[in-house]
Amino acid sequence: MTPDATIHVVDDDQAVRDSVGFLLKSNGLACLTYESAAALLARAPSLEPGCILSDVRMPHMSGLEMVAELKRRGVVHPVVMLTGHADVALAVEAMKAGVMDFLEKPFEEQQLLRAVRSALAVGHDKAARLAGRAEIAARIAELTTREREVFDAVVDGDSNKVIAQKLLISPRTVEIYRANVMSKMRANTLSELVRMALSQRD
Repeated sequence: MTPDATIHVVDDDQAVRDSVGFLLKSNGLACLTYESAAALLARAPSLEPGCILSDVRMPHMSGLEMVAELKRRGVVHPVVMLTGHADVALAVEAMKAGVMDFLEKPFEEQQLLRAVRSALAVGHDKAARLAGRAEIAARIAELTTREREVFDAVVDGDSNKVIAQKLLISPRTVEIYRANVMSKMRANTLSELVRMALSQRD
């Protein structure tokens, strides 16, 4: 978990926002509160890394509708839902839509803290993977057209001889392009280069 991770608490009940916010802060966790799904969505483009803790039933836009909208906007924060006993079916539906966990009210403080910390850990790992993928995509974008052709052929398992035949160039020229690709991609081994390529296909 990163020290700058933030829990975004969304609930239309101020008493819940205050009590959950106090619990999180008293346990050394940073949090921001929102009175509605719309308030959170308004900040979606610049949402601090972390996770979202949201009520399921809220006026105007439910937690489930909010999750769908976050997904549409490409927001990847893990979501934990708070639900009343009568809303369990709705919470299960939310999990099918990508929510990480849900807690029934009234919940135990330690139960909520465990769920939030798990979500923060998942969010950190996901953010790190996305950053890594973006870095690799940037390296690929720096390849010339011919280098990209060699890169694609190499990760497909083609030998230098096969690549040379495909691209109508000499095997020695393929070796030069291949060395350039390894250098630009900062790959020390062929397996590392293949893993980089596969990360872009997930």
